[in-house]
Amino acid sequence: MIGKNGKTAVATLVERTSRFLILVPLTGRDSLSVTEAVIAAVDGLPAQIRRSLTWDCGAEVARHAAITATGLPVYFAHPHSPWERGSNENLNRIVREFFPKGIPITSDPNYLAAVAAEINDRPRKIFDWKKPSDIFTELVESHASTA
Repeated sequence: MIGKNGKTAVATLVERTSRFLILVPLTGRDSLSVTEAVIAAVDGLPAQIRRSLTWDCGAEVARHAAITATGLPVYFAHPHSPWERGSNENLNRIVREFFPKGIPITSDPNYLAAVAAEINDRPRKIFDWKKPSDIFTELVESHASTA
């Protein structure tokens, strides 16, 4: 997600089952900055959660092989096909409530974590009004008990 004048950005990672959001602060939009930030953001997640990453076709993921080398395969949506990343696009719309187009996006990890926590604590109709944070916790715990 790009901020004012294309100078600021944040990566949005969405776990598909729970729709749990992780906002990744970016210090730049170049491939190296994005790759390092994504690797750091997913590093602490259980392997069962880090099954794959689907990205759009931007130049910022030119170093996708480095992400794949960590055990997280990267797939690409077709150009101009946002419906192939529907959960992510829908959450980007919600994130825009906090960072409207035309304003800079902060790279403060504490603020971004607070925004993500607020979004993850919103009950969702698709989950019978459960919160993504609760669904994510259940998912992680269920994988931990089978590991």
